[in-house]
Amino acid sequence: MTKIDDVARLAGVSTATVSRALRGLPTVSAATRRRVLAAAEQLQYAVSPSASRLAGGKTGTVGVVVPRITRWFFGTVVEAVEDFLHQNGYDLLLYNLGGREQTRQRVLRTASLDKRMDAIILVATPLRPADVTALTRLALPGVTISSGSGVPGWPRVRIDDVAAGRTATRHLLDLGHTRIAHISGDPDDELAFTTHLDRRRGYQDALRAAGIRPDPSLDVESQFTIDGGIRATAELLARGEPPTAIFAACDEMAMGAMTALRDAGLRVPHDVSVIGIDDHDLAGVLGLSTVAQPAAEQGLLAARMLLDPLGVRAADPYLGVVPRPRLGDADGEPPTRSVILPTRLVVRESTAPPRAN
Repeated sequence: MTKIDDVARLAGVSTATVSRALRGLPTVSAATRRRVLAAAEQLQYAVSPSASRLAGGKTGTVGVVVPRITRWFFGTVVEAVEDFLHQNGYDLLLYNLGGREQTRQRVLRTASLDKRMDAIILVATPLRPADVTALTRLALPGVTISSGSGVPGWPRVRIDDVAAGRTATRHLLDLGHTRIAHISGDPDDELAFTTHLDRRRGYQDALRAAGIRPDPSLDVESQFTIDGGIRATAELLARGEPPTAIFAACDEMAMGAMTALRDAGLRVPHDVSVIGIDDHDLAGVLGLSTVAQPAAEQGLLAARMLLDPLGVRAADPYLGVVPRPRLGDADGEPPTRSVILPTRLVVRESTAPPRAN
């Protein structure tokens, strides 16, 4: 295998000069650079990308932290981020917290993170004050994808979860439903997510705007999973008179609700309407009405915003799917610090007017 020493001998220069020439540094004369490139081509010498990055003090890697990779939203975001990073010459280093607080602390408060990556993306990862302090000390570029607390100086990409909850509930109200239940996130979740609180707030705001007082007996908490939706709906039905509609805080919970209603002998939407949030890949197959959020687009936008401070002129990933945010201009205006992407109501077969109407 040809080594850099071989190129240096053939070109009549030092190995350091070969390294600088092949990296395109301006400290090498044009004539010397041509001689080095000719020698490298003759010997079929290929520069190791990892070695080149390390020589320049870069790892060529972006760290991505997710609470649970098995959930649809997180997996969709990570896939989009990884694809975009690879297109622009970067690798992805995944940290899956697995829903465990101990793992979260170990990952976010480890001082060696800055030696493994050039930048960080946090996907809906709840942060404690100690986490924010540790991440700030790393002095690495970062972006958060979430509606919760962020890191000072880091841009944030998110949707308006309150508005999404309001949209879902208003759809049911517009159909004529007044007895609307809500199944939401687990308050005892080890990572203490806040997304479900925002979506519940939207649900309650919509009810109050319609002159309906939120009924605590129609509000059940569980995990953001299909099983969580099944358990929450079973508990809801066990409380007495069933609602005429259910708003689930995510599509996976909504799918669980549809399963529990079927098992109880109730038909969707003839007996009970169901709506979720996400537009999960299976939502169309199941005929689930939902408030769609642009999951992949959030990942693409976060990745692009992250590569800007690394000096990478990344391709535009939007292709007209979502409005392209302004990340700065020729006058040196700083990048947008927070971008809220739009959601949209998708009406399918799981919602209909109540039978009484």
